[in-house]
Amino acid sequence: MKKFASLALAFSLIAAGTAQAAIPVYRYMVKNTYPHDPQAFTQGLFFKDGYLYETTGLQGRSSLRKVELTTGKVLQKKDIASEFFGEGSAPVGNEIVGLTWTSHVGFVYDQKSFALKRRFNYQGEGWGLASDAQQLYMSDGSNAIRVLDPKTFDEKRRIQVTADGKPIDRLNELEVVDGQIFANVWGTDIIARIDPANGNVVGWIDLSGLLPPAQRGTDSVDAVLNGIAFDSKHHRLFVTGKLWPKLFEIELVKLENR
Repeated sequence: MKKFASLALAFSLIAAGTAQAAIPVYRYMVKNTYPHDPQAFTQGLFFKDGYLYETTGLQGRSSLRKVELTTGKVLQKKDIASEFFGEGSAPVGNEIVGLTWTSHVGFVYDQKSFALKRRFNYQGEGWGLASDAQQLYMSDGSNAIRVLDPKTFDEKRRIQVTADGKPIDRLNELEVVDGQIFANVWGTDIIARIDPANGNVVGWIDLSGLLPPAQRGTDSVDAVLNGIAFDSKHHRLFVTGKLWPKLFEIELVKLENR
């Protein structure tokens, strides 16, 4: 899936933020570590009602899952038809909305039964998806985040994401955290914190070293950071990656400007 992005991008993002002292940089403290299915090609991740919900990718291996946090056990699973490459997902009421990569089709599932209720279409690629109380946010690999009506899936507007005026593309898995959009920058260990009102990057989260490549249990170049979930009730932030054997609960630590 998608060409592998050089880590030079990550270094340039952090260096720019640090040098200009305009965009804060955050590191992390690991609070808890949990098992994660190392065969899960994580595309979408969110936390709801005490459980993780995850969509996975790769054609013939894509699925929707309900996962027990503490054990990583898959409690419920629905395979997605083999012609589709599963992508991001997000909750809307008692439903789960899921994207596909290049098929231009999304699916709406019943949260409890995982029964497919309906499908919808969109232009371009589907990458990440997140929701808040009012709308859906969709990424497509560019620097644009589409704002969708959660009922009709009509596009309402696009947020052009920039850092110090420069477009930040390869935005992938998304999560709404305390009013900001957190976005994995695909192929890097970086998460961008985005103001949805204007698209400005208001913080960089540097997760380098969280799970070094040698500890990922695979030599796949696709085993990159991807997966953000937020437990708003207990204010817990979870992150993982594609094919990673671990999922982490982290606390962000702001670096002081020097």
